Amino acid sequence: INHIVHNGALYKRPFNEAFEETPMLVAVLTYVGYGVLTLFGYLRDFMRHWKIEKCQNATEREEQKDFVPLYQDFENFYNRNLYMRIRDSWNRPICSVPGAKVDMMERVSHDYNWTFTYTGRVIKDVINMGSYNYLGFAQKTGPCQEAAAKVLSQYGAGVCSTRQEMGNLDKHEELEKLVARFLGVESAMTYGMGFATNSMNIPALVGKGCLILSDELNHASLVLGARLSGATIRIFKHNNMQSLEKLLRDAIVHGQPRTRRPWKKILILVEGIYSMEGSIVRLPEVIALKKKYKSYLYLDEAHSIGALGPGGRGVVEYFGLNPEDVDVMMGTFTKSFGAAGGYIAGKKELIDYLRTYSHSAAYATSMSPPVVEQIITSMKCIMGEDGTTIGRARVQQLAENTIYFRRRLKEMGFIIYGNEDSPIVPLMLYMPAKIGAFGREMLKRNIGVVVVGFPATPIIESRARFCLSAAHTKEMLDTALKEVNEVGDLLQVKYSRRRLVPLLDRPFDETTYEETED
Repeated sequence: INHIVHNGALYKRPFNEAFEETPMLVAVLTYVGYGVLTLFGYLRDFMRHWKIEKCQNATEREEQKDFVPLYQDFENFYNRNLYMRIRDSWNRPICSVPGAKVDMMERVSHDYNWTFTYTGRVIKDVINMGSYNYLGFAQKTGPCQEAAAKVLSQYGAGVCSTRQEMGNLDKHEELEKLVARFLGVESAMTYGMGFATNSMNIPALVGKGCLILSDELNHASLVLGARLSGATIRIFKHNNMQSLEKLLRDAIVHGQPRTRRPWKKILILVEGIYSMEGSIVRLPEVIALKKKYKSYLYLDEAHSIGALGPGGRGVVEYFGLNPEDVDVMMGTFTKSFGAAGGYIAGKKELIDYLRTYSHSAAYATSMSPPVVEQIITSMKCIMGEDGTTIGRARVQQLAENTIYFRRRLKEMGFIIYGNEDSPIVPLMLYMPAKIGAFGREMLKRNIGVVVVGFPATPIIESRARFCLSAAHTKEMLDTALKEVNEVGDLLQVKYSRRRLVPLLDRPFDETTYEETED
């Protein structure tokens, strides 16, 4: 039963997000599968130790046997014995623009995926269901490419300096003003790397004596930034507002551990769209809690900017909220804009502070001018400032593709996670053997997909992840759906029993609230 939330005046639109329960038999067989793999792993390690099987993993040299080990045998057990069996499903090299279709270099392995050899053959016109090219701006022709090429001839490829020294170009200033106008905030600052936008700016905003409340499924860049800050970190269950409110209430009532002094700051870290679950943050409720308990909100819109909202302005516009209610708006240009880098946006005082104290501003080289121009041109296209309606049409096309693709997969009997409006579509595979099999079978049919397993997901929740794009035509989607249906029957991964468990009704563990200091 799909869960539609209408929480008073908080939601101005239906919020349809549900996760189907894992069938008990599938969960048991998945654990058994990992158990069998582990037993065979120990057997193969025994054979390698006694030179019965050739050992190809990194090991200490004989003369270093008395040293503290650089390569921990047990830590690499998973990579050596489980991941290596299906390693061919990742790091596939492409040799074209990552658009709706890609060209892929064929490779083979003669030693069970320890090494690969390129055959020299190129697999042409693989339908790309794996890239974050949400609005189709990853192109080698068109206005964006022409503008970037013109700037390349004028400014060159690199800046060779930081923004605080000789690397502050007029193009950077133009981009930041455009981003602030696009988001409807006072000011913005851009960075050359999306990951570093989070990991290097969070430590500038909070420190010792501050509290970070982080969603359990936040991206690694947010996790790293939180750890580097030195602040106390507490985790709340994914998108669970009861869990978040209990943490906020306890933080205010009890204060800091031992001293019981009030926290200097309380910062809530959430994402717009979660890249593994396909879920959308319950932003109206988060903002309501933030106001009620006088805390700060840091919103990572890496996947939602450009992909949500009628004007592509992200999850804030999607829910019809005021951008001023979000204290720190973060996003990346690596997905919807077909470029690289990230931004922080908000009040002018915040951005002025970060220009001085952000490590990314002080020590990182400025963004490449052609990349800046790619972002400017694509953003103006989305805003309609290029004199066309192409940008808005792409946003609408992505929304239509998302609804159509999700509906068809559910009709086929697959278990699909996430929000009905999310262009990230996780298809549950569960069993370890089916991770590699699904990726290989889809590639045989000229469909490129991303498969994900433990430790990137919980051990029994391996999945294939489809990323939809405005560049996908209905014919491409129908072709992909036909092949997915065929592979689903072949591998018997149509597990759905139409019993959907709403995310809010998932039980959460009380140990969530234990104090953890980093």
